[in-house]
Amino acid sequence: MSEFNLTEFFLTSILNYGALMFSVTLYISALGTPIPGTFVVLAGGAFMQQGVMEWRTAFLLGLVGVVLGDSTSYAMGRLAKTWVQPRFGQSAAWKNAQTVFDRRGAFAIYLTRCFVTPLAIPTNLIAGSSGYTYWRFLIYDAAGEITWLAFFGGLGFTFGSNWESISQLVSDLSGVLAGVALLGLGVYFLLRRRRKRP
Repeated sequence: MSEFNLTEFFLTSILNYGALMFSVTLYISALGTPIPGTFVVLAGGAFMQQGVMEWRTAFLLGLVGVVLGDSTSYAMGRLAKTWVQPRFGQSAAWKNAQTVFDRRGAFAIYLTRCFVTPLAIPTNLIAGSSGYTYWRFLIYDAAGEITWLAFFGGLGFTFGSNWESISQLVSDLSGVLAGVALLGLGVYFLLRRRRKRP
C-alpha cells in the first residue's frame, strides 16, 4: 500500500470513526510509519470545522495518541541502550552528543515535536538510549505536541476546505527546517572540534 493510499485509508477511517481513530492514527504516525502526522492534524482541524469531530475530545485523544507513540519510541531507545552503550558509549563523539543532549535536550525535544518533526523519532531514540529521564522527556514532549496540535489543527480549522494546499506548504517548510537544523548541528560540532585542537 502506497503512502498516499495509507493516508487516504486513515483519513477515511477518521471520517467514519471520529476522534478515537484520529488518536490511533497519530499514535501509528508517531512510530515512524509513512503516515504524515502534520497532514493528519491539518485534516483533523478541517474535520472539526465541518462538525465531524468535537474539538475538545479530538484534541485530548489526539494528544494521548501522539504522546504514547513518542513514549514508545523513547522506550525503544531505552531498550537499545544495553546494546548501544557498550558499543559507542566510550567514544568521544557519543560523549559529546550526550553532553549536548543533557544541556539542550529539552529544547531539542520541544522543537522536534512542533516544527522540525522529521527529526522527532531520532530525538526520541537518542533521549531513551542516552539515559535522559522519562519524566523530563514526557513534560517537554507533551508541551511540544500541544503546540503542534493547536497550531496545525488551528490552521486546518481556519482554512477548512483549503487544508490540503496548506499541508503541502507545511510539508515543504518542515523539510527545509530539518535540513537547516542538521546543518546547524554539523557546523556546531565542527567548530567545537576545531576549538579543542591545540
